[in-house]
Amino acid sequence: MREMAVDGQPRPAVMETDLALPLFSRGKVRDIYDLDDRLLIVATDRLSAFDVVLPTGIPDRGRVLTGLSASWFRRLGQIVPTHFLSVDPAAFPESLGAQRRALAGRSMLVRKLRRIDIECVVRGYLAGSAWKEYEATGKVGGVALPAGLRMGSRLPDPIFTPATKAASGHDENITVEAMARAVGVELTRRLEKASLAVYRQGAAVAERCGLMLVDTKFEFGVDGEAIVLIDEVLTPDSSRFWDAAAYAATGSTESYDKQIVRDHLERVGWNKRPPAPALPPEVVAATRARYLEAYRRLTGEPLAEG
Repeated sequence: MREMAVDGQPRPAVMETDLALPLFSRGKVRDIYDLDDRLLIVATDRLSAFDVVLPTGIPDRGRVLTGLSASWFRRLGQIVPTHFLSVDPAAFPESLGAQRRALAGRSMLVRKLRRIDIECVVRGYLAGSAWKEYEATGKVGGVALPAGLRMGSRLPDPIFTPATKAASGHDENITVEAMARAVGVELTRRLEKASLAVYRQGAAVAERCGLMLVDTKFEFGVDGEAIVLIDEVLTPDSSRFWDAAAYAATGSTESYDKQIVRDHLERVGWNKRPPAPALPPEVVAATRARYLEAYRRLTGEPLAEG
């Protein structure tokens, strides 16, 4: 599972893991193993687009997602409790033996908690589906916004726009009122408050790195009466980051994520149904570079060789 070959070139992407542990779940990107009161989250290099897992992965992607999430969990622990425990392979089960070393950099030990099945989305700028909704209704997630905003406009204040968490396919945007009916008024209030606080901290850090945190989604679990930040946080997969200098100079809204892949798949005319086409080497390389640059800018150092 190591990514760097002797000649310094990236090895093929890590697409699957097969550990001598009970499998808790296997998602589009990650394999999660059950350790009773804990979980071992292994981020592979798998990539999905338009809700389909592609046959081509992006080398180092799993390490970027794990490293960034761990960095953020450490920073955010004073704002909200998190499920993060360790990324040190020495803390992983001894039964894994030599596999523990191979898991280094792409695996995270976390507390096992009951997940709240709501995507807690916070938006600071108009982009993506929010822009389309605003164009049509003047609102986003039921929140009325000023007239005359453009694609990429900064919102007067960040807004909380939750979504239902779908087991497969697209999540569905809902209003805060609909969320309150689903999970209760008090829990909704607490999740909104925590989500906005984490967004503001993330946006402040990103700004110091020359990036804009356009929008992001969080997941939470519960530990007794406490709400706990879980899953991944403020990564290129869960968040949209723009380059602040490019945005100021040209209005560029190019994201540090897998948009390169989406654009390629649109160009080749894929029907967005399985099986997905393989990605050419230049698209893989450009996407990998985008993830590595996001990591470097947000952590202040390049991703260590695997």
